[in-house]
Amino acid sequence: MQLASLQRLNAARRKRIAAILLADLDSHTERIVLRGDPLDGPIADLIEDAFRSGRSMAFDATEGRGFLNVYLPAPRIAIIGAVHIGQYLTQIAGLAGFDVRIIDPRTAFATSERFPGVPLSTDWPADAFLLDPLDRYTALVALTHDPKIDDLPLAEALRTGCFYIGALGSRKTHAARTDRLALEGFTPDALSAIHAPIGLDIGASNPAEIAVAILGEVIQALRSRPLSLSGDGGP
Repeated sequence: MQLASLQRLNAARRKRIAAILLADLDSHTERIVLRGDPLDGPIADLIEDAFRSGRSMAFDATEGRGFLNVYLPAPRIAIIGAVHIGQYLTQIAGLAGFDVRIIDPRTAFATSERFPGVPLSTDWPADAFLLDPLDRYTALVALTHDPKIDDLPLAEALRTGCFYIGALGSRKTHAARTDRLALEGFTPDALSAIHAPIGLDIGASNPAEIAVAILGEVIQALRSRPLSLSGDGGP
């Protein structure tokens, strides 16, 4: 790999932008393609397929021979609410290889004693996202039951196209939530992306079991949905 290519890949990784290293075996050249770059030429469809699947591939066609090496940002989980479920979820999600962070402006809950070693933000979500935005490689898990805290992150996750969006609450609570989000311009199709009640239906009845159900649903979404998709049903 050429130094210029490595530097551009490292810059993309820091900004959490998907990238492809395109190596042309015929011309012995290489270039970096970033997600969102305009695509044209005979292998544009191959590049799009590689971004969509997240899988590197070799190609050998009339347009040439080469490799597409795909580099996707590592999936992570943003948890809104420093609650008991979040304490268990941060532990098991970390074991599963996810980077996890907690956002909760309630400083009595978001403490390093309750979440040792976990990145914590006591800013309101709108301010936290200015410093570290959501992206399509992030799962958003809203756990506070408080519309003042949960609604904005859910709306931002829908606009961003987070690969998983889940919210704690009963069906009645979620119906009121979707009514509020609909007033912001989100369509029924867009709102259907929110998993609520949150988590796989495994009969979970305590915070630890609910955390397992949530992580299972996050993993299911990660492994079954193309990470290149973005939300398109909101304002």
